[in-house]
Order: sequence, then structure tokens, then C-alpha cells
Amino acid sequence: MKFSIFLNPQIPGSGYSQEANAVAKRPIGRDVESYQALLHEVREIAVHADQIGFDALMMTEHHFHSEGFEFSVNPLMFLTDLAARTERILLAPLGIVLPAWDPIRAAEDVALLDHFSRGRLRLGVARGYQNRWMNVLGQRWHAAAARSDGSASDTRNFDVFGEVLKIMKMAWTQDTLRYKSDVLDYEVPSPYEGIEGWPALEWTRTFGAPGEVDEQGRIHAVSVGPKPYQNPYPELWQPFTISDRSVIRAAQEDILPWMFTPNPDEHAAKARLYQEESARCGRDYKLGEHTGILKIVGMADTREEAIATYGKGMQKDFAAFFGPFGYLEVLRKQEDDKHKPISPEKGDFKRMNEVEMALLGGPDDVKRGIQRMLDRMPDLEWFGLFMQGQQGVLPLDTVKRNLELFATKVIPEFAD
Repeated sequence: MKFSIFLNPQIPGSGYSQEANAVAKRPIGRDVESYQALLHEVREIAVHADQIGFDALMMTEHHFHSEGFEFSVNPLMFLTDLAARTERILLAPLGIVLPAWDPIRAAEDVALLDHFSRGRLRLGVARGYQNRWMNVLGQRWHAAAARSDGSASDTRNFDVFGEVLKIMKMAWTQDTLRYKSDVLDYEVPSPYEGIEGWPALEWTRTFGAPGEVDEQGRIHAVSVGPKPYQNPYPELWQPFTISDRSVIRAAQEDILPWMFTPNPDEHAAKARLYQEESARCGRDYKLGEHTGILKIVGMADTREEAIATYGKGMQKDFAAFFGPFGYLEVLRKQEDDKHKPISPEKGDFKRMNEVEMALLGGPDDVKRGIQRMLDRMPDLEWFGLFMQGQQGVLPLDTVKRNLELFATKVIPEFAD
């Protein structure tokens, strides 16, 4: 098994755990010194994780977060900065939200980071669920936020995601790209019949890719460069795959799904669906192979110390911010009223621990939690530490100590 950390970068001093500071600097997301503090902490964590043996670092994409929480505007650019500071750790935007991107610009930016890191990139691709920014940045494609409810709006987002990814793959794998989309208002070249009056025609005809110029001297196709460092392109990952529809498409596209399904039995069922659908596509994965599971992990020398350190900050921000988006559903237990949503009051660290969304305790407690996953999926490939309630909330030394404990006490037990 391989191990990654997942960061939702948080501006230090934001959130309910440091409410007075967040209010005093409102909007803290536009406070220059506060953002510099975020950069310092994330850089320190990335270098530390690289040095102590983590296999990957993952980072999400979100916009307009004036509150300072989940403040990760452009993961490709941020990870470029981290690529220059690290040596071996894989870097994974988890992920770039495709319905908010131009497909060719995205393909170019991904290829650049793949070269900058000399193949250390793993590319997470996502649909985008937050309407405050998705409805703005996705408007070009008439793609509102994903709702995972099968509605017309959700299906549009699903279709746009697939089409943007299709064009990106064409840009990576074809020396010349000529395409007219039936899903997007998008054509390459534009106009599709050909671009006339290209001044450097003879230069392109002599040195450019074959097929760029047609017999009438028009630009008939374009050549997107550079091609990725990895052949044909970086391995694709997807967060956080829960619906069967997304699991099936991930299998069809050979995308590694990261799942946020806490209960080991439920996660095993999703992994089995992925395994079965992959087999239909000619890829014979073992149960858990080419999949990842995300869990919050808070470690200390004893269980009591871990709960005291990570419990309160973890629950406040998660319940208050993610709860209204429906994420508290992962905390549902069999005895809960199925007709009522899980209330923020129930989203505490005790329930997180009970449903195994969080593993809190000493090294042996965390190892037992991971083993319960492996008992059901012996070939689980990736385990991710969701640093909820840590970076930006706890002192940086405490955060690094948590990672160091995991790297020295847990990873050697399960690493390949």
C-alpha cells in the first residue's frame, strides 16, 4: 500500500476554531500576511512529508473562499511551487475541476507541471460541487455545480466533465488536433473550416506538425505542446467517488477513484463495483487495487492525547463548513432516522471515530483501523490522510509530529 496526505490548505487563524482572528481580519482570504502564513505552512508540510517517506501529496481546487477555509485557488500552480522544493514525493491536484477549465489550456498546464516535476504528477480530475464558484467559472459551458442527484443540471455537469477530459486526452496524444464538439460550443481550429491569413504559413508548412496546414494554405489543425513528460499522460485520479455512476465511469476511463466512504464494508462494495466494471473493460484489478480511501488521521502517543489534540478543532470546521453540503451523510449510522439529515451536533469526533471516518489514537489504534480495511480489500493500493482540523488550526510542529508518527510507526507496517 502507498500513502498520501490530502490538504485543503487553510489560512492560519481562520475557521471556528480561531473565530476572533478570522472576524478581526475579515475577509481573511484577502489578507496578504495571512496568505503568506498559509504558503509557509504548506511548504513546510510538503518538504517534511517528502523527507519522511510519504508517497504523494494531494490538494483540491476551490475559488472565492473569502473565509480562508479550503483556500486552494490553483492546485497546478501551487504544486509547481512545491515541485521545486521536493525531490521524490508525487504531486496530485485532487483535482482540477474540469467543467471550469478550457480543455486545451488545461492540457498545456498539466503537461508543464509534468515536465517541471519530471513525471511526479498524478492528475486528479473533478466535477465541482460548490455552486458559489462553479456557477461562475463553469458558465462558458453552461455547467453548474454537480449535485449527484441525476437531475438535468447534474447530467450536464457530468457530460461536460467527460467532454473536457476527452479533448485534453486528444491534445496530449495527437500531434495535430482537429475536433468539433457536439457537447461544448468548441471547435479546433476556429473557424473549423480553417484559419486563413496565417502570416507564418511557409514556416509552419516546413517546420510544423504534418497536417497543420491544408492544401489551400489554411490552418487546418493545431499542435498542442508540450506533450506530457509521462507517456501518454499522467495517471488519472478522481475525488471523491461515491455515486455508482461515477465509479463506473472511472473504471471505464481507467481513472483511479479516491473514495470517501468510511465504513469498511461500504467501501469494499464500491471497490468491488470498480473491479467488476474494470474487468468488463479488459483490466483485471484485484479487489482494492487501483483505488484509494481517504480518512482523517490524528495521532499521538496515546488515544487520550490524540482526542484532546485533534477532536474539537476537527469537528467544528468540518460540521460547520462541509455539513451543509451533505458531507455529514458519511457519518450516518444504522440507527439514525433515514428521513432526517445528520445534524451538525452529531458531527463530532466521537461519531467520526465510530463510523471510522476518523482514526484517532496511538499508533496501534490507527494500525487496527487500516487493517480493518485490508481485511476486506487485501490489495488496497492507496491510503490518504485527510488533514482536516490540522494545518491552519493546530501549531505547525504538532501537524508535522502527527505526520512523523504516522511515517515511522504506521507506514513501515503496510508499505509495499
